[in-house]
Amino acid sequence: MLITTQLEGKIDLFGPENYYIKMTGFFIGIVILGIICYVDDVKGIPSYVKLSAQIISAIIVVACGIRIEHISIPFTEGKIVISGIFSYIITVCWIVGITNAINLIDGLDGLSSGVTLISCLSLLMVFALNESPLIAIVLITALAGGIVGFLPFNFSPAKTFIGDTGSNFMGFSLAIISILGVAKTYTALVLIAPIIILGMPIFDTLFAICRRIVKGKSIKAVFKPDKGHLHHKLMAKGYSQKQAVLIMYGITATLGMFAVILLESGIWKALSFALLIVAIATIGYKDMSRLLSDGNNKTDKTTEQNIEKNDEEKTEETVDKKHLRKQE
Repeated sequence: MLITTQLEGKIDLFGPENYYIKMTGFFIGIVILGIICYVDDVKGIPSYVKLSAQIISAIIVVACGIRIEHISIPFTEGKIVISGIFSYIITVCWIVGITNAINLIDGLDGLSSGVTLISCLSLLMVFALNESPLIAIVLITALAGGIVGFLPFNFSPAKTFIGDTGSNFMGFSLAIISILGVAKTYTALVLIAPIIILGMPIFDTLFAICRRIVKGKSIKAVFKPDKGHLHHKLMAKGYSQKQAVLIMYGITATLGMFAVILLESGIWKALSFALLIVAIATIGYKDMSRLLSDGNNKTDKTTEQNIEKNDEEKTEETVDKKHLRKQE
């Protein structure tokens, strides 16, 4: 797609923006991260090795010119210009953070790929409304198109698994494309839109880091997997795997629509939309809780009935055996 748009003259890869250098760094980072994650999927490697690969890939991308150069002050036109080493550090942290955020929610069939797809569509709308650089629109569309073809085979029950290679690729790509999409934007709402859209995996990752440090009482505990992620909590509440995935799809879609409405119509309409969704979710949660409790009660009754039948059958067998002994 990039070559086609270059030939059509819509994107100048060799222009003053030096997109060809930035894309070279992007693809080199993907290759390095892909190789390490493939080895992890096949043989398994320590978490710190994979983290090192993520950091190295991010540093290569930043060295090739893709970086965060300013941070906006929410709901104002003010911004903080970042230069020098701080720009490099913040960009590397963003790329590594989002890569791990998508990787860590990859706990159920179709979860990480579906969440990434919804995030891609939301970012695409933000980029289109903001007239972001065409290269960001092309890349986010390509990523969404690839996931659309893959998701039907990855959704529960999955025929194909995405693995660490796929989840790291999606998170790495999302992080970099989001930077490209807002690179020349100085509007505060546009700059915070990617954070809102990716709010669910970001929150889940931050909460997981804090939870593991508190429980393990050590930084090393961050690398130890647990069952405290949001999808684990939902399944512990009684939701099925598909229901938990669809709920998290809904949360991501809601955050995406909130970001789009915030950009297009302002804070008050966005808050009205958020309140409406909260009200609907509250009502739906009560109904779902009733259905789950009814289902559990039916299961318990069925189990009790089966136990009673088994007991009756055993009693009858015992009586028959005693009767046969007497006849003998």
